[in-house]
Amino acid sequence: MGNYDEDKGGPLFFEQYTFQGIDPNGLTDSLGNDYFIQGKHHTLINRAYCMENPKQFKGYSDKCWGLTAGDSYKGYVAHSPQNDRGVIQPTAAISSMPYTPKESMEVLRYFYYDLGNKIWSKYGFVDGFSIHHNWYAKSHLAIDQGPIVVMIENYRSGLLWKLFMNIPDIQNGLKRLGFKSPYVK
Repeated sequence: MGNYDEDKGGPLFFEQYTFQGIDPNGLTDSLGNDYFIQGKHHTLINRAYCMENPKQFKGYSDKCWGLTAGDSYKGYVAHSPQNDRGVIQPTAAISSMPYTPKESMEVLRYFYYDLGNKIWSKYGFVDGFSIHHNWYAKSHLAIDQGPIVVMIENYRSGLLWKLFMNIPDIQNGLKRLGFKSPYVK
């Protein structure tokens, strides 16, 4: 086993980028790993780490969490429990909507209604912020904005999952790699 922080998982984009198209619901590999459960657990571990807040960063809470790669006061950083610099990326918790709908919605409301203009603009949420360092990005990165839209829609209707998973080449590829899914014939 690794040390304390290594056991807390990496950046949340691990659970989001791949699964914008590939539906993790019912997706298992030849070892029996369930990718939806893995994504949910990783997300809940990230949230619990931020709530525990071992480095005592101002602002972390059950409504203000989400460590993943993005802009910070130190440049672009892959934030995670093992590389926590007090910076929250809105995409991390909001793009986790399929895994943690209640918790992600609480974050969305807090970000929009309580932090408001500090992190919201005509382009959506800024890429990152740190209440502790009184730093609020001015940037909006498409690689972080896109998953917000896609994962909210996947939670809401599964539209992008259905479109992607019904592509015969995707089904054949998953099957050849030993994956099982409700989509794989």
